[in-house]
Amino acid sequence: MQYRIRNNNNDTPPANPGTGESWERNTLRDVLLEAYKEQRRARFWRNLWRALWVLVFLAIAANSCSSQSAPGSQLVNISEEHTAVISLTGTIGDEYEDQTAMLRDSLEAAYKNNKVKGIIIRANSPGGSPVVSNTAFNEIRRLKNEYKNRNIPLYVVAEDVCASGCYYIAAAADKIYADPSSMVGSIGVIGGGFDLTGLMDKLGVKRRLKTAGSNKGMGDPFSPETPEQTRIWEQMLADIHQEFIKAVKLGRGNRLKEKENPDIFSGRIYTGNEAKAAGLIDGYGSIYSVSRDVIKAPKLIDYTPEDSLSQLFGRHLRAGISAGLEAAGSKIW
Repeated sequence: MQYRIRNNNNDTPPANPGTGESWERNTLRDVLLEAYKEQRRARFWRNLWRALWVLVFLAIAANSCSSQSAPGSQLVNISEEHTAVISLTGTIGDEYEDQTAMLRDSLEAAYKNNKVKGIIIRANSPGGSPVVSNTAFNEIRRLKNEYKNRNIPLYVVAEDVCASGCYYIAAAADKIYADPSSMVGSIGVIGGGFDLTGLMDKLGVKRRLKTAGSNKGMGDPFSPETPEQTRIWEQMLADIHQEFIKAVKLGRGNRLKEKENPDIFSGRIYTGNEAKAAGLIDGYGSIYSVSRDVIKAPKLIDYTPEDSLSQLFGRHLRAGISAGLEAAGSKIW
């Protein structure tokens, strides 16, 4: 049964018989609840953006502070003789790391410390950029020559792997040590891509690539590769390979046993045992045994500069993005 209540000659909607609440009160409650939810969402995003800006500011500040102090500068007052350790890890030429600058600055700090009796580059890297590797190789040789009056030996100790660009750099050391199970060598150059022209034909897709120069689009996965472009790629890789071989021969000299190992420059990788037989390394050892038994200074001091907050933030951010893309079926190469 419907009814109306007269109040000051104005019609008012009926009350809810079940709750006793008017529709105005229900509507007002819903509006206030939505406004509260919206305020919470706005506050969440506002705080999130503030936190991100704080992280960016801290990263910039940390990077600025780390760039103002040279690696090992806080170690100059150490009164005890020791072995300086510098860690070379990760992909050579990684965009978040500058291995050449790290090695140069750390080596200079170690050479200038009168209590350093030997230097060990602790290597654990699968390789990477040939340009960065060659630059680091030349910088190490320059510093060795500049501080040759100090008579401080420089050794590389390979851990799990020291291959390709990592071995390129290691060849500049006085001696190379590794574990019998380490993976060493891989003196070769690799380059590659994908040919998707067959897939495009199946899908009925035509490529419209405009270039000025017959080889400007070389390497485009959606265009067929010409015999001339194949020859160019092979020549480029061979040229880089020869630079690699030249550096290894310069660093290792007559210790290499090429005649007994004709595939030493084929790009194959060796175990520590095989590498010693081929002359790629000088002996077996870890940073502990080399510092104790070879350098005769068992105390180890790490001269590797710590990563700045910006580097750590960038590395973790990239890892998070990569993981997200992998979960979506993609991958960053």
